[in-house]
Amino acid sequence: MSVSLSSPSPTSLLTPKSLKFSTPSISPNLHFGFHKSFPLIRASIGNNTSSSSSSVGTGVSSELDAIASYSEIVPDTVIFDDFERFPPTAATVSSALLLGICGLPDTIFRNAIDNALSDTECYGLEDSSRFSCFYNKALVNVGVDLAKFVPGRVSTEVDARLAYDTHGIIRKVHELLRLYSEMDVPPERLLFKIPSTWQGIEASRVLESEGIQTHMTFVYSFCQAAAAAQAGASVIQIFVGRLRDWARNHSGDAEIDAALERGEDPGLALVTKAYNYIHKCGSKSKLMAAAVRNKQDLFSLLGVDYIIAPLKVMQSLKETTAPANEKYSFVRRLSPNSAIGYKFIEEELVKWDQLTFASAMGPAAEELLATGLEGYINQTKRVEELFGKIWPPPNV
Repeated sequence: MSVSLSSPSPTSLLTPKSLKFSTPSISPNLHFGFHKSFPLIRASIGNNTSSSSSSVGTGVSSELDAIASYSEIVPDTVIFDDFERFPPTAATVSSALLLGICGLPDTIFRNAIDNALSDTECYGLEDSSRFSCFYNKALVNVGVDLAKFVPGRVSTEVDARLAYDTHGIIRKVHELLRLYSEMDVPPERLLFKIPSTWQGIEASRVLESEGIQTHMTFVYSFCQAAAAAQAGASVIQIFVGRLRDWARNHSGDAEIDAALERGEDPGLALVTKAYNYIHKCGSKSKLMAAAVRNKQDLFSLLGVDYIIAPLKVMQSLKETTAPANEKYSFVRRLSPNSAIGYKFIEEELVKWDQLTFASAMGPAAEELLATGLEGYINQTKRVEELFGKIWPPPNV
């Protein structure tokens, strides 16, 4: 993911706005369920909850406006060079972002890294613990800076090395939350991004019960989405394009093979099924579609709560007008009303436990989850190794 970290014009900065919350919600990169967490790129929304075709209203000037009247659109990255065109509404702080910052000495976020490495709280620890401490401080310092730029929530990546350790995830989130609290960032502005292993989902259940909002990532199967919804996760993120890519080169996954036999794209089919499950079963979770690749993906997802869209796709949508009399009508594919009539088989409506979850994962989810975790872990190790090379900073 490309991240530009050059400083925006001071007059263009979005400062956090006063936010109202009623029920847990999401955002993404973040979100919030029924409490809005951020004013996104979004047109005025009517009360249309039907799944029937509807033409774009007369006030819509572009395809981007039309899509944003059905789903909240989040730019795929925080690119401050494009702040005026696509103001970031929410953000994620991650190991990948820290690596990018370290590679750009002049970025406005470099002070966040230097301040983390100068924090004496970490000094007395053994080397491995010290650099883990610096890593946590850096994540939070950058997250604090991002919270000043975006009106929505900041999602903070939880160390993927803890993906199979429920108690470890919970402790890590509590630690990160404490650091944010010390920097006066309230929990309402935060999400914690957790891999959707069974242990991660169980951690989400505990954290959500404490009022801490979670953002479940690496969701590639229905059982992951359903179990996360049962746990009360605030945001559930499905990677549409990655499932499509897997299906091009593999077979033998029952869930994906069934979608292909129906003539459906497996990624879009999973989003549809998960959305209908969430709304039919009364979960408070919000669903986010990520790794969308083109405009047709967005048209096929109209109505999903959040769509993370690549900037090149957003630019194309913005440059394409959608007059009211256009022959192409935008169709809301997903709605709470249509979810009521969606048919699930008995095995899909079970109360998920670790055994049924493991048996339902399938090879695509297992492989893609493992690949995602490996990537996150490698990035985290690279950050810690880099910190070891540059610590202590010159002023220490």
